[in-house]
Amino acid sequence: MKKIGFTVFMFFAMVLFVFPQWGHAAAGSTSIYLDGKGLELTKNGQVQNVKGNVMIPIRVVVEELGFDVDWDKKTRTITIQQSDTQLKLVVGQSTALVNGKEVKLAAAPKLVSDTTLVPLRFVGEQMGLKVNWNNEEKAVYLITPNSGSGNGTGSGENAGSGNEGQTPGQVPDNSANLANVGGISFSDNRLMIAVDKNVKPNIFKMAGPDRIVIDLPSTKFADSFSTGQLLDQTQNGYIDVTEYPDVSKVRYALFNDQPSTIRVVLDLNHAKNYELINNNDGLIIVNLNTDASTPGTAPGGNGKKLVVIDAGHGGSDPGAISITKKKEKDFNLAVVLKVQELLKQESDIDFVLTRSSDTYPTLQDRVKIANDLKADIFISVHANSGSATASGVETYYTRSESLSLAKVMHKYLVQSSGLKDRSVRSKSLHVTRETKMPAVLLECGYLSNKNDNAVLYTEDFQNRVAEGIVKGIKEYLGVK
Repeated sequence: MKKIGFTVFMFFAMVLFVFPQWGHAAAGSTSIYLDGKGLELTKNGQVQNVKGNVMIPIRVVVEELGFDVDWDKKTRTITIQQSDTQLKLVVGQSTALVNGKEVKLAAAPKLVSDTTLVPLRFVGEQMGLKVNWNNEEKAVYLITPNSGSGNGTGSGENAGSGNEGQTPGQVPDNSANLANVGGISFSDNRLMIAVDKNVKPNIFKMAGPDRIVIDLPSTKFADSFSTGQLLDQTQNGYIDVTEYPDVSKVRYALFNDQPSTIRVVLDLNHAKNYELINNNDGLIIVNLNTDASTPGTAPGGNGKKLVVIDAGHGGSDPGAISITKKKEKDFNLAVVLKVQELLKQESDIDFVLTRSSDTYPTLQDRVKIANDLKADIFISVHANSGSATASGVETYYTRSESLSLAKVMHKYLVQSSGLKDRSVRSKSLHVTRETKMPAVLLECGYLSNKNDNAVLYTEDFQNRVAEGIVKGIKEYLGVK
């Protein structure tokens, strides 16, 4: 019998989270290889997705590994024995016994054509398998601990090496002591994770396909996280990335319960180096703007002026709805992404977006990003709504030190938009009140006005407004 090391990492999460394609594979479309040997799925039952839980024939993997398996047809109980560990699973029952101790399963075992299927989460917690996914082949490669190891490496501080089966340090899982992950965003080729306590990430690279994996031990999703970003009932979510050639998607999940660990994965389009920036200031950054010979720096840490650009609303919060039923959040993001492209051409200005896709960082998270990064200025982009006759642009500020920025930004907003000047106004808004640097909120027109609305969603208007915003930034910061 092979001696297989046990791990608390969850095979279910590896496949669904790190390799989500498998969970949605049609019957017969996915191949599984164990230490290079193809497994005969057609003779032993198919991989299935049951309400978001990947199920696999237990005998296919267990017998190949050399575990002793006993099936009691009368009680429909599967007993798996390996060394001093015994597992008992019952078809249709959502709990199992591990050495006599009851453990809750993600999904109950089931019978399909006389084949017993079990949830991969449970199997993985007990088997210690290493996993690689080949997207071209639509194949999963399972590797037992003694037959090979991963070769992922990290170039940044605290970077881990190895594979996705490695286990972070075990710590007591006391929810009162867990750090809350309040927001995850990706902009300017940087992943940013907001936390409310010090966290020491475990980060490593993997190939087949290329990706960067960040484990955050002793963390959980903040209660407000799901209101701002995609997070399903199984604690999984993602952000599609379309603006950057290096990354296709950011995925995140509650990867482990003991200790509570959130995993974030950057799906790469090709192999890429990174730098982990973690100054224990509430913001963890994985910077892809680096290579092996040129270490990256935190935003604004290179002597450049740092601007945080905020696209208002997003995700579950559409903002105002226009008279043509369009959403304010889409206008805000479109303008901010155009600002981003223009700022990329400015060698003396660094920038960070609070969101670069249809997500909703909370107002607190937007402020936290700006404050933790010690940004020079903060600019939030919005469109307004009011009476049918209300028209024009406004610029809001809260604190007196923001007034000069507001005047400069408003000047260019009026010029670039071509809409009525409704002046600079003072108002107590969270993002302009709680930020510690000069901060303004731009209202770029009225969605409730037929004339304003007619131009707000045009490329020409958005390009002009974006150019005006950049001109205002440059004038205020004294950048030529």
